[in-house]
This record gives sequence, C-alpha cells and structure tokens, in this order.
Amino acid sequence: MPAPSPRIAFAPLTENNLGTVRKLNSVLFPIKYSEKFYQSIQSPELEDFCKLVYYNDVPVGTVCCRIETEGDDTSLYIMTMGVLAPYRSRGVGSKSLQSVLDAAKAHTKPKISKIFLHVQVNNEDARRFYEKHGFTETGLQKDYYKKIEPHDAWILTREVDASAS
Repeated sequence: MPAPSPRIAFAPLTENNLGTVRKLNSVLFPIKYSEKFYQSIQSPELEDFCKLVYYNDVPVGTVCCRIETEGDDTSLYIMTMGVLAPYRSRGVGSKSLQSVLDAAKAHTKPKISKIFLHVQVNNEDARRFYEKHGFTETGLQKDYYKKIEPHDAWILTREVDASAS
C-alpha cells in the first residue's frame, strides 16, 4: 500500500496558538517581532491572510500579512512567510502562498490589486521561490533591515488577477 500523501493544513491565528507562532518566527527569521506585530496579526479582517501552517498535524510554518490601502489602491503585504528547514521542498511554502493568493483574489471589500513583500538581498532561495510563483522584482529598498546585514531588500510584487485561478 502506498504511503498516504502528507496533509498540509492551515489554522487561523488565535490567542491559543500565538505562542507557537512566536516560537516558529524566532527560529525562522533573524528579527524579533514586537508585541504590536503579534496583536495586529490576530485582527479578524486578516483571518484569511495570517495562518499557522501544519504538515501532518505538526506546526511547521507561518504566514502573516497586512492589508495596505493608498487612495483607491489596496495591496496585500506579506510581512512574514516561512517554513522550517526540514519541511522545505515538500510543497508547504507553495501551498501557503497559494492560500494567500486565493484569499487575496476572493477579497472584494476592498479589492486587492497586488501582493508585495521584501526579501533580504542575500536570500536568493526566497527570491527564486517567489519568482517561481509569479512575483517580479519591482525595486530595491536600501537600509530596509536596520539590525541585520545586509541591510537592503528587494521588493517583489505580483498582480492579483481575479479572473485567473
């Protein structure tokens, strides 16, 4: 009998699993996130965009976004998205990103026109991952990271096409 395929699942962020999110973020990212960050990612309007990611019931990653509106234009900013190293190249990141893309397409009030994020300029793996999923470099932000080297970040952007699946 073939082995069952792995189950990748998502859970909304709650007070009960926030400790797990904090722990994962401390392992995944070279930045310590503030209390304000952890309060903001629990906001009800972000429930579709901020998730704890499970692989066969084991929490292995997080994705945290915020909605930014400038005039008539609304964007989704991916603040953090990461998967523990032993679980990479198993489709976890791709499924996590796809869940964000799907949620962005489905979000109509307000309509989200694009998704963007920052990637540290030495993180070629992350850049390739996002480019493979339709993101393109739209800029370079000097001194984006204050406390880690290198300080610069690429800005990667992808349009949200409501008609594409």
